[in-house]
Amino acid sequence: MIEKHYVLDDVDLVTFYGVNNCNMQMIKSLYPKLRIVARSNVMKVLGDEQEMCAFEENLERMRSHCVRYNSLTEEVILQIIRDPRGTAVSPAGTVDADSTICYSIGGKAITPRSENQRLLVEGFQRDDMVFAVGPAGSGKTYVSIALAVRALKNKEIRRIILSRPAVEAGEKLGFLPGDMKEKIDPYLQPLYDALQDMIPAQKLQEYMENQTIQIAPLAFMRGRTLNDAVVILDEAQNTTTQQIKMFLTRMGHNTKMIITGDATQIDLPRSTRSGLLEALDVLNGVPGISFVTMTEKDIVRHRLVTRIVEAYKVYEGRSE
Repeated sequence: MIEKHYVLDDVDLVTFYGVNNCNMQMIKSLYPKLRIVARSNVMKVLGDEQEMCAFEENLERMRSHCVRYNSLTEEVILQIIRDPRGTAVSPAGTVDADSTICYSIGGKAITPRSENQRLLVEGFQRDDMVFAVGPAGSGKTYVSIALAVRALKNKEIRRIILSRPAVEAGEKLGFLPGDMKEKIDPYLQPLYDALQDMIPAQKLQEYMENQTIQIAPLAFMRGRTLNDAVVILDEAQNTTTQQIKMFLTRMGHNTKMIITGDATQIDLPRSTRSGLLEALDVLNGVPGISFVTMTEKDIVRHRLVTRIVEAYKVYEGRSE
């Protein structure tokens, strides 16, 4: 008889153990010769050495499945334990496609949904800095965050840093209720929304508390050197020349940066040139930087969003 302890440090425990510990009950029933006790993220197992070896191998497969797909069901557990070939499939019952970036909370594959989204993925894989410019709803922020989540899950980096300039779109920040964090959070909500779609709530809270994932206004980036990270600057069209230069020079070792923005939604004063537009001119042709320009064809929100963007484009063309 031997005893071993297994630490589940990179899974969402609610997902892994199941509702009312239904997954744990299934695992225990499939290994009647082992005594299994799970407390927090530590699983203590007592039993026969041969049985323990089989359990250890399948536990790793269950852990990997849970991390990859954000899902673990009784059906998947049965398949993992009873299938000697070790070929567990995705929650949807389909083989992984090469184009899959990562998986949502429900186990749905997140993939590029347009040619330019695919170019964004390829640019991220090839270069350490990517500029993705396009209209609202073209998926530039969502795909960027999916790439960052994949890199974190694959242990290619140690943290994700997401930032936005806190520029008011016709509203005054000072008149919002609450302290500074409460004033800033509404500007960062789109970043929270994307993360909540890809990382289980308990695990996301843990990542936020231990600063594996950091979300902060652009002003908080000054003076930092960002190593071992994927760093995303969203709404970069609202940066000034000094701000975007400051941000780009935060780049450290083993770091990738994605800068997203929409040139048609600049909220800066008329006399201030967008730092994003200037950076596109200054850095054009610099080796190691990719540029992806998205269009109305890449919009993946409601079909009316595409029509709205096109209508404003025509109107503004007539006004010039």
